[in-house]
Parts: sequence; C-alpha cells; structure tokens
Amino acid sequence: MIDKNKLKDLPENPGVYLMKDENGKIIYIGKARNLKNRVRQYFNASEKTIKVATMVDHIADFELIITDTEMEALILECNLIKKNMPRFNILLKDDKTYPYIKVTTNEKYPRVILTREVKKDGAKYYGPFTNVYSVRQTVELLNKLYSLKRCSKKFKNGKVERPCLNYHIKECPGMCQGNVSVEKYNESIQEIIQILNGKYENIIHKLEKEMKEASQNLNFERAAKIRDQINGINHITEKQKIVSNSDEDQDIIGFYGEDFTYCIQVFFIRKGKILGRENFFFADIYNEQEFLSGFMKQFYHSTSFVPKEVIVQREVDDGDIIEEWLSKKRGSRVSLKVPQRGSKKDLIHMATDNARLALEDYKHKMTMNKVKQDMSYNWLMEKLSLKEKPNRIESYDISNISGSDSVGSMVVYEGLKPNKKAYRRFRIKSITGQNDYGSMQEVLFRRIERGVKELEIGQDGKFLPFPDIILLDGGLGHINAVKDILAHYPTINIPICGLVKDHRHKLRALIYEGETIEIPFSTPIYYLLNSISEEVHRFAITYHQKIRGDNMLASELNNIPGVGPVKRKALLKYFKSVDNIKKASTEELLQIDGINDKIARNIVQHFQ
Repeated sequence: MIDKNKLKDLPENPGVYLMKDENGKIIYIGKARNLKNRVRQYFNASEKTIKVATMVDHIADFELIITDTEMEALILECNLIKKNMPRFNILLKDDKTYPYIKVTTNEKYPRVILTREVKKDGAKYYGPFTNVYSVRQTVELLNKLYSLKRCSKKFKNGKVERPCLNYHIKECPGMCQGNVSVEKYNESIQEIIQILNGKYENIIHKLEKEMKEASQNLNFERAAKIRDQINGINHITEKQKIVSNSDEDQDIIGFYGEDFTYCIQVFFIRKGKILGRENFFFADIYNEQEFLSGFMKQFYHSTSFVPKEVIVQREVDDGDIIEEWLSKKRGSRVSLKVPQRGSKKDLIHMATDNARLALEDYKHKMTMNKVKQDMSYNWLMEKLSLKEKPNRIESYDISNISGSDSVGSMVVYEGLKPNKKAYRRFRIKSITGQNDYGSMQEVLFRRIERGVKELEIGQDGKFLPFPDIILLDGGLGHINAVKDILAHYPTINIPICGLVKDHRHKLRALIYEGETIEIPFSTPIYYLLNSISEEVHRFAITYHQKIRGDNMLASELNNIPGVGPVKRKALLKYFKSVDNIKKASTEELLQIDGINDKIARNIVQHFQ
C-alpha cells in the first residue's frame, strides 16, 4: 500500500504522475492540471471502477514530473506511455505508421513513392491508407504507366551519368542521359496528381480520344498502350468512395461496446473520399470518455499526419487540450467536433455501425479461438501425458546445402501463438560437412547452456524460461541426439517430440518416446503443429539463404586486383551491397578510405 504521508505535500502544478508496483515497475501513467487533486482521488474513499480499484491495490509508490503547462504534460504523458507500455493504460498494441503516396514535387523530376513519414518538404502526400499492399500496387502501376524516374539522383548541372537497369528495360525514360523534357515530364506528374485527387474524368476522356485516333491511324501498338493506361487509372480510382461533400481532410472516430469490450473504428476521409479504415479492440473499459481520450492521445501521437477536422462520437476528457495539441502537431488549426445532426452525424452513425459489426465478428472469433485452443491443449496434454497446459513450445530446424553454410533456427510459441521476439538463430560452428544430428546437438547445447547461465545469475535474458515442449523437425535420430545433450542437465526435464512428414513433405505425425502419434487432419492441433513446422523451416531457410548470399557477394569482390578483406569490408559498409558497387563511378569509389585511382579503375572495369 501507498505511504499516506506522501499524499500530504503534493504540488498543485500541472504534470505527469507515474504509478508503480512493489517491484518499482510502472503500471499506470496519467497527466493532470492539478497533480495534488488528481493523485489524491485514487486513494480517497470514493467509489471506483473495477479497473481503477484493481490498479490502486497494486500501487506501492508513485513519482511526479512537474511541467509548466498542461499541454507539456499531455505530450510527456504520450511519450512515457509509448516508452513504458504500462499495463493499466489504454494501449495501442499495433503501434504502426500508415503508408502514404508521396509525389516529390520539390524535385526537378518528381517521383511517386511509398512513405510512412509526412514531412513539410514541399512534396505532396496522399493518405493515410490502411492496406500497404494496395499502396505498393498503386505506386508500381503509376510508375509503369507514366515511365517515371525511380532513382534519387539529383542530376545537377546537366551532367550525363551511366544509366541504370530501369533505363535498359525501358521502365525509365533516362533523365540521367539528359534527353527528357522537364515540361513534358511534369505534364505526366500533374495528371498523376489529378488522379490521386480523384479528378480523373477529363484524363480518361483525353486518353480515350488519343486511343481512338491511334487506332484510326493503324498505330495499334500505341492504342494498346493507351488502353492499358486507361485500365490502370480505373483500377486505381475504383476504390475511392465519395461519402462527404466537404473538400476537407477528416478522421471519423466512432465506437461500440458490449460487456466492457469495445471496438473503435477510424475512417480516413480525404477530399470527401474514404481512403481506408482501421479497427481497434479493447477490453475492460469502464469509462467511455476517459477511454476515448486515452485512445486519441496514443493514436495521434504516432501518426505522421493530422487532418483539419476530427469528428468524434461523444465529448472526450481534455478535449480542449487535445484540440490545441493536434493543432500544434499539424501546424494549423484542427477542429475536434461532436456533431448532433446533419451529414457529419451520418458519418458517425456509419462508423458506429461498422464498429458494432466488427465487435460482433471479433467476439465470435475470440470464442472460436478459445474452443480451438482448448482442443489443442487437451490433445497435447493427453498424448504427451502432461499435467499442465504447455505455455511455451520451442521448435528447431537445421538448414544447409551439402553441409555448407549450416545454420539452426529456434521458433517460440507462447499461448499457442508465435512470439517472434523470442526467436533465435544459430550459425553452426563446431560441425563440418553434412551432419544434421551433430548440428542439432550444437544448437540445443548452446540454447540450454545460455538458459542455465541466465538462471544462475538470476536474470531473465534471451533464453529463459525453458520450454514445456521441444519440437524437432526430424525423426527418432534427431530426438536421440538431443536427449544425449539434455542428459547432462538432470534438473531439466522437457518432453522432446519429432515432427514426421510424409513423402510430399506434409506433416503426418509426432514421434514421442519411440511411438508414432498420428495427428488428425483438418483439426485445430493439426493446423497448430503444421504452422509451427512451416514457421521453423521458413526461419531456418531464410537465415541460410542470407548467409549463403552474403558469402557469394563477398566472394565476387575477391577476384578484383587490389581488393583484400579490409577494402572489401569498407566497400560493403559504404555501398551496402555489391549491386551498388557495380553502379558506382570512379569518383564515388575514391571516397572510400584506401581506394586509390588504380583500384577504383579495376573495380569499374571488373563489373563492365
């Protein structure tokens, strides 16, 4: 419990308070206009929600940070929540930045690229979008339809440079050759800007006229190219749904909750068109105003762009401060509105209805997932004679080609879900040649030994806790090899299973204690074990391909006179890849320490 004496002399300034448990871990972060009044509210005898009461029971200490203004307190609160992720705060688990389409109109030859960061650099930005795959398709299609510049070269002083691959395969007109008209190129850029703004009807009409003329002149190749351009523009614009007569940028935030579980739906409306939407789900919500305020602070803290208008379903705590903060972040006034009638109220209804449907679907999926998890746990406990549910499952695989560049992988599933932060990979050091059993022994020895050392010093590291089940991508030989390693650790008793594949390399059964246990096909346990098998194989082979690729690239530089290990390392560090070294000019190569004029010429001649 908290020391009551600490509550007597609290400051009345604005600031941030950090609630801590008995281990000193931060469990809640909040801001206040008056720290004295706000902090004391948690410890008085007034009625509290279940969540607040539970949090107060865990508070052993608190820390205060005084700020000059409430605005500073809000910004500091957002930063500290993102850094510490306290368990009792509203947390956006998917703290991502959304993709935008960027037209670099601040360049001589503008490019159309994907970006996740909005800067005040004179370029035009379109978004945010929620489907990065769709954005990549759009960017690729625009670059292809209009043959745009893709590299970031500046082309100063009209200097002619060596063209890249895109020029040779006719996907770039070759600005580096100095034969592209800036005026004509910018006409294409203006068309792209109109398309992204949704004003494409005149462009389609013009292209249809040009296609007809080309066809009448028997220039069918050009007519076909224009036809493809029209189809591409239609593909880009077909998903733009007009929902508002306003030409302003808007975010619509609606929510729906049942049984203290809520879904927030955010619609991104730009120039009256929906560009995308996003769902967020939260449990244990007891105060809608506080919940909505916490969500907005976290959501807009991580986003690159703030629209001119944010329309919300109801009033939020600290609405004036949030509005001021958003205006400061945008650089111009932002309006936070709660509509009571009219078209904006209809937009809120649309967001709320979608939130309700999404929540129903989410709760149904959660129920079904719980049933599937229970079935998987019961199967594992029965077949492996386990007394408790296996919380942590580790799986191992070896990857090599004829024994070269041999690597091992370890994937971790906790609560029957992959925990990618706990994945580990191993480069085999003690085994030469094709020896999967020996390689598997080395991997398990290094993994267990690291875990034992962390246990001895009493520190949670990269290899704790130990797993409840070990799954090996192999058969009885692999199991026996690993058992020989675990025999040196008598206090560690972990069930070891082998994943058995059929002749088509599909999962068929488990081997455990010398017995083959058939896995029923099309059941939750089959899908779980198959996903683990596929994941550990993917992780191993990806690492092996990286190691092999690095070795092949490095060996390509070995044949260049004057380039030894030190210069090879310096070249790769500066240019990042052999492909970039191939494209480098003599002047660029001379920027590297140790590369003289003769060696630079050798490198250029080697790759010609």
